Amino acid sequence: MANFGFTRLAVVAPFEAHWREAKSAVGASDLLQSAKSAKCLPDAVADCTLVIGTGTLEHRKPEQPVFPLPELVPLIQNELARGGRIALVFGSEKRGLTQEDLAHCRILTVIPTDPQQPSMNLGQAVAVCLYEIASRTGETAPEANPEPASDTVAPASARDLDLLAGVVEQTMLAAKYSPAAMRKANRHDLHLLLHRLALNRRDASRILGFFRRILWRLNQ
Repeated sequence: MANFGFTRLAVVAPFEAHWREAKSAVGASDLLQSAKSAKCLPDAVADCTLVIGTGTLEHRKPEQPVFPLPELVPLIQNELARGGRIALVFGSEKRGLTQEDLAHCRILTVIPTDPQQPSMNLGQAVAVCLYEIASRTGETAPEANPEPASDTVAPASARDLDLLAGVVEQTMLAAKYSPAAMRKANRHDLHLLLHRLALNRRDASRILGFFRRILWRLNQ
């Protein structure tokens, strides 16, 4: 991150005893000291409007649109132009991102690699992705959000979508939408759907109002 000018790091469920003191972070200790620590992925990306998952698709059928890394930058530029904030999410070294993690991502990106060796070391994968983004945007790092046009409605953040998903799920439970055994799968599909819709904040708020009213009526 420091090599390519990126500074906003969030780490999910880290090993608290040592991670901020990594001896290998030569020249980047400030980045670790200022990093945000989150208990779960939704907390880490709550203020982001475009959450991008990473990983190999060798043993996974994607449930979101997949963009090769070279095609990712125009999407990032468009999101910044409408006042959005982007999160690029990497999984653990051993397991990558889980299906639950990916449910909070709107799109996936993959690094084109030789088919004989599709897996990459985590640090190398991060470096390749950040180099590609920094070099193709013509800046050190596209982190500063430009001022959106005056008629642009801000995109819904991950926090907005999580709030909406929670109320929709409560409404489904109140309506006895499905048996208990299906609730986890329904929650997964609901998160995927809401992220795929790419709602703006105004529409997310209005839909939230609809479901709150329906939930209130169901509970009377």
